[in-house]
Amino acid sequence: MDRLFPLFLLLGVFTSCTPNYEIEGCTSLSSLDGRMLYIKTLNNGNWEKVDSAEVIHGSFCMKGVVDSVMMVNLYMDEANIMPLVLEKGKLKIIINNTELKASGTPLNDAFYDFVEKKNAMDMELSELERKEARMVLEGADLADIHEQLAKESRVLVEKTNKFVHQFIADNYENVLGSGVFMMICSGLPYPILTPQIEAILKDAPDSFKNHQVVKEFTTKAKQNQQLIEEHQRLEQSSAMR
Repeated sequence: MDRLFPLFLLLGVFTSCTPNYEIEGCTSLSSLDGRMLYIKTLNNGNWEKVDSAEVIHGSFCMKGVVDSVMMVNLYMDEANIMPLVLEKGKLKIIINNTELKASGTPLNDAFYDFVEKKNAMDMELSELERKEARMVLEGADLADIHEQLAKESRVLVEKTNKFVHQFIADNYENVLGSGVFMMICSGLPYPILTPQIEAILKDAPDSFKNHQVVKEFTTKAKQNQQLIEEHQRLEQSSAMR
């Protein structure tokens, strides 16, 4: 019997070191009651289920073991609700009409702090449209309005791009870097290397460039760029005839 004690102690050490996650969620949306929520991760182009829970009286809970830190999304059926990071620790999720937030673990806290600041910058840009309407009603010259707002828009876009670039650069070596990079890319009509994306990739280490989702995007973007350039050459040749 004495010989078993070291084995039991060793098993206890391994068990205590297993990375566990615990998610506690709450929602004020009555439409979610009785519905199933799923955590899904993108793997080779397919969204695979990692965990699930039923919403009961505005609450849901998930627990499990995570072998590695993952960028995942919370789904209801096929509807994507919000992104989050699946990592060791206790995570709290809030879902209501005015807030979607995950907090309680280091990467989720950093990610949703970024999201909050990015949303505030986007609001500044959208406010320019309302500002234009006010200036028109006040009788300002249209040419002056467009010149002023174009300048303000350029400043805000540059500020936002620098903020996003810096956040990705600060997280090149973890899932937030590639995750936010793909969020930015998903806003494009198709994969293409914009000046912002080229700037991000220029400073990135090989570990980031070779990340599966980043490499897939850049490969498709380069192929699309070649097609665009070939199409432009054909148009120029036709115009010269």
